[in-house]
Amino acid sequence: MSEPLSPDSEVLPQQQPPRLLLVDDEPGLRTAVQTYLQDEGFDVTTAVDGEEGWQKAQQMIPDVVISDVMMPRCDGYELLRRLREDERLGGTPVIFLTAKGMTIDRTQGYQAGVDDYIPKPFDPDELVARIRNVVRRQDRLLAEAARFADVDVSQMARQITEIRSMLTQGDSSPSKEVLLHSFTPREESVLQLVAEGLMNKEIARQLETSIRNVEKYVSRLFTKTGTSSRTELVRYALENNLVT
Repeated sequence: MSEPLSPDSEVLPQQQPPRLLLVDDEPGLRTAVQTYLQDEGFDVTTAVDGEEGWQKAQQMIPDVVISDVMMPRCDGYELLRRLREDERLGGTPVIFLTAKGMTIDRTQGYQAGVDDYIPKPFDPDELVARIRNVVRRQDRLLAEAARFADVDVSQMARQITEIRSMLTQGDSSPSKEVLLHSFTPREESVLQLVAEGLMNKEIARQLETSIRNVEKYVSRLFTKTGTSSRTELVRYALENNLVT
């Protein structure tokens, strides 16, 4: 019989398995690969072609997409293009399943932004190894981005509080003319969350996008407002009534 947990014991949350989207128009291969990957601990959703894959990708936001190249309605290249152009899915790792010996598939895939490829027929263990490799690579990128995003979090929060306080105390002065800016709706959302003191990984979680995309939006905001730091950006936004 196991001993009861002490009051100081901490139960760590179980890490969720990587969510995979498998896109292939061959029913036998699709079923076999899904079963094998599920046995290896992955959460696998399947799609019969690129069109269905695109629809399911938008619904589930997968960690990795594994896609055949040649498919009806929407092939692998078109699916990859749509993923890369979508702000929520643009950074999703994609692995192509290509016909054996088709060097042109691999070349076109890499030029289009695919992360890896594996020729058919393939060893299931090799596919698992490649999936785990791109998952680890993505985790490292996100961890590194989060590390830089979280630098001086407490200092940033104090600065935002001080800025708000100074502006509140100066409410009696004539209000400044509201400047017009060509912000996109997503840039406006990011600006509001930056002004609330949220860092990039928190903004990414709230907006259901990648940290990489948040960094892109913050960079655009710097350019459009003529600022060069988050503190300057927040001050500018508050002074010009760009945020609440």
